[in-house]
Amino acid sequence: MQSTGLAFVGAGFHATTNIYPAAVAAGAEIQAIATRSLERSQQALLRFGSQGQAYDRYQDLLDNEHYRNIVIVAQPEDQFQMTMTALQAGKNVYTDKPLGWNAVQAQQAAEAAAASDSILMVGFMKRYAPVYQQLKELIDRRELGRVRSFQMNFAVDGTPFCKNEEQFIKLAAIHMVDLIRYLFGEAVDVTGLSMDEQGHLSQSISLRMDDGVIGSAYFTSMTAWSRESEQVTVTFENGFAIAHEINELRIHKSLVTDDLPWKSLQEQDTIYTPSATPMSGSYRDLYLRGFVGEMNHFMDCCNQGTIPLSSGQDNIATMELCDRILKALAR
Repeated sequence: MQSTGLAFVGAGFHATTNIYPAAVAAGAEIQAIATRSLERSQQALLRFGSQGQAYDRYQDLLDNEHYRNIVIVAQPEDQFQMTMTALQAGKNVYTDKPLGWNAVQAQQAAEAAAASDSILMVGFMKRYAPVYQQLKELIDRRELGRVRSFQMNFAVDGTPFCKNEEQFIKLAAIHMVDLIRYLFGEAVDVTGLSMDEQGHLSQSISLRMDDGVIGSAYFTSMTAWSRESEQVTVTFENGFAIAHEINELRIHKSLVTDDLPWKSLQEQDTIYTPSATPMSGSYRDLYLRGFVGEMNHFMDCCNQGTIPLSSGQDNIATMELCDRILKALAR
């Protein structure tokens, strides 16, 4: 495993729970950490076994020419400016979603990356989750024929950090919005209905994709969903597939026969699941949710000079789709 140096900006709950451990699992060398507190930066370095440098100003970290690859996991309102500053300093940048609060800011970030010839990657970890990567391969291989339609469900208690529909779409459901594009292409028509009762949200969205596939998405943010849940059902010409949560992919291939299929036990479902042992610990979740995969991908792109799957340029279309969904829900 090739070790790649990464310098981090931010050490909040999400960063220390998911991003730092995933980077360590991916074989990264933590070179430096910058937070608003020198003591907090030093504690984070110690926690993740790094002998790197602590900073209390992210600009000081960016000024150090030895740090080429920067991981930014800060507050959403700060990430865009931090990313722009890092790109203008000629750094390769991974930044947590959302990169920009709208398509205009996303475009500005993509242009800044192009101007500095830097790698820019956005943290849409679901693209790197094994269940969705395997579903994507199934779609692309056309083993079950072309996709006809899809249904997507995402439920979470986002009430502590999402006070309105825009915050919910861009801070929580954005992962599923991006997944729609990753799996099914670009939307040409978007309609929707929503319900908002004192911050408890339900959204029903219908989409037609550029190749004629139709789909529906149900997103909800309520205290009832303290157990986060997601599922994607894809109907093909000759079968269906169900990605259940992050740990099961069920594939059903329809039986084509001259006889009636209900007369015998001939149809089969293939179910893919990970193993689980006491040795997996919390790393199992980091791998299955895609955090380790995205860190591996960012480091590979930095080392090889290749464009990330979830690049800054690609992020423009995701932010555009978020805004189109919000506009449809507001009608």
